[in-house]
Amino acid sequence: MKNTLIILCLLFVSAFVKAQQLQAYINEAQSNNPEIQAFELRYNRAEEKVNEADWIPNTEISAGYFVSTPETRTGAQRARIGVKQMLPWFGTITARENYATSMADAEYVEIAIAKRKLALSVSQSYYRLYAIRAKQEVLEENIQLLNTYERLALTSVEVGKASAVDVLRLQIRQNEMQQKKEVLEEEYSAEQTVFNNLLNTDKNALVTIPAEMNIPEIDLTNTLADLALNPELLKYDKLYESVAQSELLNQREGLPMIGFGVDYLPVSERTDAFPSDNGKDILMPMVSVSIPIFNNRYKSISKQNELRQQEINLQKDERLNVLESAFAKAISQRNQSRIAYNTQAKNLKQAKDAEQILIKNYETGTIDFNDVLDIQELQLKFELNQVESIQMYYIQSALINYLIN
Repeated sequence: MKNTLIILCLLFVSAFVKAQQLQAYINEAQSNNPEIQAFELRYNRAEEKVNEADWIPNTEISAGYFVSTPETRTGAQRARIGVKQMLPWFGTITARENYATSMADAEYVEIAIAKRKLALSVSQSYYRLYAIRAKQEVLEENIQLLNTYERLALTSVEVGKASAVDVLRLQIRQNEMQQKKEVLEEEYSAEQTVFNNLLNTDKNALVTIPAEMNIPEIDLTNTLADLALNPELLKYDKLYESVAQSELLNQREGLPMIGFGVDYLPVSERTDAFPSDNGKDILMPMVSVSIPIFNNRYKSISKQNELRQQEINLQKDERLNVLESAFAKAISQRNQSRIAYNTQAKNLKQAKDAEQILIKNYETGTIDFNDVLDIQELQLKFELNQVESIQMYYIQSALINYLIN
């Protein structure tokens, strides 16, 4: 029991370290990624529009000079200077700010979506790198195994119990494995470039990959209800809210505007008579109201907003269907990976048992090197399939994590 606990603790610590390494790469990618930086600038620009919304119409200043001065009881009017300021209806500026804020919130969700997609891409590339390295190690182990068989074959040839053809077959098989190993090295180099580009770093930078990965005994419980928190769906909620705020703004803009102003008219003194208030300048306060009598524009905008909200709801429903399908497929493929891994583990054990039987036959003086190649080929197949099952398991787990976390 004590040894079992120690092993479980070691496995837990190992899994934690691997997760921390991958998370560090994801954090680096999210910090350096140009696309996310562009989304953040878009969000900052959208936030600035909140300040832009706090505006009122331009102040109107007018001035005129009477070429032919009109005469009044108190003197001739020489000029007219006016100042006028229109003000939107109460709450219009607040409605503008709320609309701008809702649009900024929608842009912020885009950042969350971009970060999730980048984390998924980094994780998938990371697991592909692991799979390539693991396959290379499997091939190297099998090459060493064939070297052992080759020495046995050479010994058998010397005592007349095997032919040189058996040795050549083993060597040909080694050459094929070496070729596959070199091809995998090229694949690793290309995938390393992909990974480092996701991190926006030097394409030749070394990537720390775990030496071993295993499928955990128990999967985390995931349900479709968790999809509701996916940013791809929250985006539609934010867009719907922005349309609602747009409608509130439209209703406010459809209300009258109030204007306040004052006109100043300088008056010359009369010299032919001296009435009371002779030459007294005129100051005339004014109030005006701008009434949108022809308001078809605002009615049309309201109709457009209603249709836009219906469109957003339908788009959300469609996206939810897509995400639910992707979730179900990812769960299925993750389960398939576990089934395939367990099957390959059983097959690999039986192949190794058959290998031991062949070795014992050699000790008794008989060995069929055709059987050796067949067993070795099966063993290689099972080991490579195991690696692919591990890769598929973690890639699908990353996709599930993208969908629900």
